[in-house]
Amino acid sequence: MKTPSSPHASSTSNQTPDHLTRDFVGYGATPPHADWPDGARLALNFVVNYEEGSEASIPDGDGISEASLTESPDSPNGPGSRDLAAESMYEYGTRVGFWRVLKLFEDRGLPATVNACALALERNLDAAQAMSAAHWDVCCHGWRWIEHWTLSEDEEREHIRKAVASLERTMGETPSGWYCRHGPSVNTRRLVVEHGGFLYDSDSYADDLPYWTEVGETPHLVVPYSLAVNDSKFARNHFSRGDDYVSFLCDAIDFLVEEGAETPRMMSCGLHLRLIGHPARAAALSRVLDHVADRKDIWVTRRVDIARHWSERHPFVPR
Repeated sequence: MKTPSSPHASSTSNQTPDHLTRDFVGYGATPPHADWPDGARLALNFVVNYEEGSEASIPDGDGISEASLTESPDSPNGPGSRDLAAESMYEYGTRVGFWRVLKLFEDRGLPATVNACALALERNLDAAQAMSAAHWDVCCHGWRWIEHWTLSEDEEREHIRKAVASLERTMGETPSGWYCRHGPSVNTRRLVVEHGGFLYDSDSYADDLPYWTEVGETPHLVVPYSLAVNDSKFARNHFSRGDDYVSFLCDAIDFLVEEGAETPRMMSCGLHLRLIGHPARAAALSRVLDHVADRKDIWVTRRVDIARHWSERHPFVPR
């Protein structure tokens, strides 16, 4: 089944590129039937964000200590002063959290995708090797965990180049996708397409299904991400207990499976090692994984597999 790139999009300006034009309609009342493998009603992707070691830090010359998405997200240390507590919270994510989360997936034979900050993986080659051995696919999360909209166009182009080259060295393959921290700059998608080699980007939260856009005359696939079912809500006090997380995610999964009897959907569950890797939260994640393991109506899969499936079953159709 072929699907239009963005069937009802209307431009607010003749100067706005197609991929930056806002679309409030999308697939509307008639989304395409995803046709997931084996008749699955839901394509479920768990995304492990590997950021620790690429965040802003005094030792890396940034002038500040990053504390975002930690147990103490508001660092009391001012600019120019190292927050050693925050640094150690990030270190917990790679020293302990990664191996705990990896085991949860391996014990159940479930796949995952890694949103990989390139510099972070350079600093833990054992983790990179373990990801490769587990056949996790790689979505590039930048050279460093920074806001891309703060970069000039040339700086961003160089960050993309450095990130891809680095991940090819540490993971033995180039990344299949791209995802910025929180959101892209107005240049990001064009620069990703310019660089080449990416199957998709995930710099959108606009849908429960992949969709096509055009960058210039180049068709480009978007596989949307989600902050709704993201474990970052623990750090933002939206989830206070593991039960909150389990209930919220399982309700979303069950609703989409029921809806998927007519319109199969996609769901992206983001994980952060310095959050979900702590025991109580890991216990909650294990309950979610048990909820979906071995179910015939759910395709637990990697992001690259979703992108490949969509490209094959729902290829781009020019407007």
